Amino acid sequence: MVATVRHLTRGEIADQAEDAASDLSDELAGMWRSGGQAAVRAAVARRLTTDRVPLSVILLTDARGRFVTGNIAEWPPNVPTPGAATIEIFRIGHSQPERMRVLATRLPDGSRMLAGHVVESELRVARAMEEAMAVGMAAAIVLAALAAWIAARMIERRLEDTVATAHAVAAGELSRRVVTQGGDDAFDALAGAVNAMLDRIALLMTELKIATDGLAHDLRSPLTRLRATLERALAETQDESARASVGRALEEGDRLLAMLDTALRISRAEAGLGRDAFVEADLAAMARDVADMFEPLAEDRGMTIQAEAPDRLVALVHRELLGQALANLVDNALKYGSGAVTVRVEPGPVLIVADDGPGIPPERRDEALKRFGRLDAARSESGAGLGLSLASAVAHLHGGTLALEDHAPGLRVRMTLG
Repeated sequence: MVATVRHLTRGEIADQAEDAASDLSDELAGMWRSGGQAAVRAAVARRLTTDRVPLSVILLTDARGRFVTGNIAEWPPNVPTPGAATIEIFRIGHSQPERMRVLATRLPDGSRMLAGHVVESELRVARAMEEAMAVGMAAAIVLAALAAWIAARMIERRLEDTVATAHAVAAGELSRRVVTQGGDDAFDALAGAVNAMLDRIALLMTELKIATDGLAHDLRSPLTRLRATLERALAETQDESARASVGRALEEGDRLLAMLDTALRISRAEAGLGRDAFVEADLAAMARDVADMFEPLAEDRGMTIQAEAPDRLVALVHRELLGQALANLVDNALKYGSGAVTVRVEPGPVLIVADDGPGIPPERRDEALKRFGRLDAARSESGAGLGLSLASAVAHLHGGTLALEDHAPGLRVRMTLG
């Protein structure tokens, strides 16, 4: 019959039970004042026998603490007198303890009266509701996460074709288009907009190809005629100073034709034109051929050149453009470098041209890659500043990059092909 005091955190249930206990206590205290202990005993007996499920907690003791009447056999410990508390206690005739909200009162003759209300069922319902809410919240979080994952997967699947199309177009497949589902949702609207944009890009690329081809033809023809005229003038004149002047004009004409051809190649490569001419080529053999071709020039400049490549490394490339780009890099290394020039081929594939010259300061490397970009050190050499720009455009055409790095000393140009 020992009771344990527990402080209830569910305030509304405790307040309601305390109000009921207060009403019962006031009722019994009034009976005690009017009829004495006998009246209270009779009222308690009547309440306990007439209630089918008595939820009241009643205990009346005399001044010495001896049991007088009620459905609790003894006074529970730790209940303030007067005062209220939430306790767990056995009622007479019950084998299990119950939680109750009780109110203790001391009567004028020293007797003590304990009145209260059973709150066990209400607390069980509250606890069940809290557990249900916790379970419901956890289930809601799981379902929300699952729904978010499913939605994300659906969106990802709908966008996969769009992303794949964008990558394919970036790789040069200008005819690739996003497949629509035939609906009117946002994904089909996006696909339609992307396809319209790609149609416009394809049209512009076609116009660019036509314009560049026309420009090359229109400019090459008068330059060729000019060169032919200069050659006739060179053959007909006997004056040595005039022949020297005509010779210089011929050289400038050839240089202009080369610049025009290189500029057109750069424009077409940057636009992604030329991927239809890709063939399988042995990059190792190409590096060795370029090194052999430039070996006499290297000897004339007091330099050495060597190729470092595996026996064979085959890749799908634009052979003509890649060969010209590699030759431009070696020519730059011989013009502006010193010491040994190395042409290296690595898996990836990666083409590397390195020299032992002064190199290019990091803050000026972007300038060197620009079209017609010539640094101060290059002004003394002939050239148009298109060699690195062409190599960068060719790397872009192959889905790769061109990087200028320190060779310590010298410059290392790394061309990575995608």
